[in-house]
Amino acid sequence: MRILDRYINNSIIKIFIATTLIFCFLYIVIELACTIDEIIDRKIPTGILIKYYLSFIPIILIRTSSFACLISVLFTFSAMNNSNEIIAMRTSGLSFWQITKSALCFGLIVSGLVFLVNEKLVPQSTIITNKIRDENMVLEVDRLSKTQRIDNLTFYGLQNRLYHIETFNPSTFEMQGITIIEYDINQNIIQKIVALRGEWTGIAWKFYQCQITSYSSEGRNEPIKIKIFNEKLMDIQENPKDLLRQRVDVSAMDTRQLKEYIDRFSKSGATKAINNLKVDFHQKVAYPFGNFVIILIGLPFALMIKSRKGATFSALAISVAIGFVYHVLNALSLAFGKGEALPPILSAWLTPIVFTIIALIIIEVDFKG
Repeated sequence: MRILDRYINNSIIKIFIATTLIFCFLYIVIELACTIDEIIDRKIPTGILIKYYLSFIPIILIRTSSFACLISVLFTFSAMNNSNEIIAMRTSGLSFWQITKSALCFGLIVSGLVFLVNEKLVPQSTIITNKIRDENMVLEVDRLSKTQRIDNLTFYGLQNRLYHIETFNPSTFEMQGITIIEYDINQNIIQKIVALRGEWTGIAWKFYQCQITSYSSEGRNEPIKIKIFNEKLMDIQENPKDLLRQRVDVSAMDTRQLKEYIDRFSKSGATKAINNLKVDFHQKVAYPFGNFVIILIGLPFALMIKSRKGATFSALAISVAIGFVYHVLNALSLAFGKGEALPPILSAWLTPIVFTIIALIIIEVDFKG
């Protein structure tokens, strides 16, 4: 590694670590401030709080990594620009890519690490934090019971059943658009239940306009019997609270688990829910790459900063502006994907692609490669 690359990397890594620690501290302080009432009311032991916030760290790292990358790179190169080091490099014949090579490699490494953390640590962290919150801080059922309506409720239930409910009202325990698929031990469909509406009687679920289709036991997924009922009490062991507890949390899955879930759920006929899950799947793959893209588009601006007095402020302002625009546009793109206005894969990759193209155009125009 060249001396120049080591010099740049040392600065970027030091600022990145410091920025990450600051973000973790601020994130925990804000989270603590938002839940302080529940902590005091429930008299939560210090040990549980420490476990909760330690398990929350991988989630914080994933959410703040792009801003930390951008700030560390912009601070490093704006400082070098102000001390005329960039001018010296350009005068010696180094191109934009040669100057920024180490920063771009750093972005690729961070993207890979973010993907691994998101795959290996975040699912388990999500499960632990949700469990601690539900049992000790804010009960999930209590929190969700205040919601007027939950759309596209999906979960695996008892008896190897897959549930999809278009809308569920936690206050009245009423369901609309119900699809339940029951599998055998070999994951072949043995029964499919479709109902227009369902309500909790206090003892059991009653479905209205219900159709129950039985399938061949030979694994060919061929219907052999169809029964239709105007209303029917169902043999479903899950009560309304179980529905709220068991609903699928995509953040608690890695890409393999989510892909398997989508493949299994694809037979339900719930196209809206399947589309949303596909968007979430592609986002899990595309999101880490944003760390590299956001560095790529930030570097030209860092090399353009000329003011010595306002270098730090300018770098920070540019970081916030670029990060904000990137994440807002990415959220809009995902929303269009879940609204079926964009294909799932395009909705996840549109923002990284657009920002990459913009970055390359700026680099070509201002730095001539």
